[in-house]
Amino acid sequence: MTGRSTSKGYLPVVTVMATYSGSTSSVELSIAPLITCKLCLTECPLQDTYEIHDCRCLYCEACVKQYLSVMITEGNVLAITCPDAECKKQGKLDAQEIEKLVNEQTFERYSRLRFQKEVDVDPNRTFCPKAGCETVCHVCSPSTGENSKPIPVECPECGLEFCSVCKTKWHSSQSCDEVMNSGKAEDIGIPYSNTEDAQIKRCPVCHVPIERNDGCAQMMCKRCKHVFCWYCLTSLDDDFLLRHYDKGPCKNKLGHSRASVIWHRTQVVGIFAGFGVLLLIASPFLLMAAPCILCCKCKLCKCCEDEEGEGLPS
Repeated sequence: MTGRSTSKGYLPVVTVMATYSGSTSSVELSIAPLITCKLCLTECPLQDTYEIHDCRCLYCEACVKQYLSVMITEGNVLAITCPDAECKKQGKLDAQEIEKLVNEQTFERYSRLRFQKEVDVDPNRTFCPKAGCETVCHVCSPSTGENSKPIPVECPECGLEFCSVCKTKWHSSQSCDEVMNSGKAEDIGIPYSNTEDAQIKRCPVCHVPIERNDGCAQMMCKRCKHVFCWYCLTSLDDDFLLRHYDKGPCKNKLGHSRASVIWHRTQVVGIFAGFGVLLLIASPFLLMAAPCILCCKCKLCKCCEDEEGEGLPS
């Protein structure tokens, strides 16, 4: 069996020998390979499949289109990844790739929802709360870690000055909970400044309600991926070793045993130490290879100059 090159790879070619009255002739039959789609579990020809650019996973094109339509209909547009849960790379489908696979109406919904969600999870941007005004306003946060502090925001389009947290008219002398509670003492919904033992709190960055029944006190908002302490709402984005729970009011409140915390820190330190050792081992080789790379580059430039000089008329 031999292989013949095609536009999508190599197709197996079977050569059949036939004998007619003492003469031998050969007939080549090309057999197109069949690919099993992991979504619908059916076999389809290679030309009917689609390969995701980022991770190179193959599916039948009809399944990829249906998968994208379902994801966009349900509003999961921030990061549409490879539908295979076991895909090691978890390849992402970008906007250009999605535009080629879905119809115009579905892509318009995708673009609109993606823009809205990007603004919603961005602590430095927000939509104007005035009805009919969809202007994107920029929020100038005082400093890192103070995203939950209310500050006035002025819409450049309609001139409305509103609170960056509760999105109501700016209230300099009242808290967000007091404004929400005014005239509606029987039901104010989910407060913005919760007590320590509350079961439902708001994310310090995007203010989406989060419920915690049990488990670890290190929380990650599913919407904006912000990591924070459940009790005091302090940011833990840069606290890889969880030192926040070694002292202060949240000491020993992580919800894990001391042994598991030490094991976690050992893993983190081991990863950084491993990269450091690799860099230390590789640095002498990089220093030795640097002159060779520079010499090759200089020789190449010199050759190009010589060729240009020879081509010039005398």
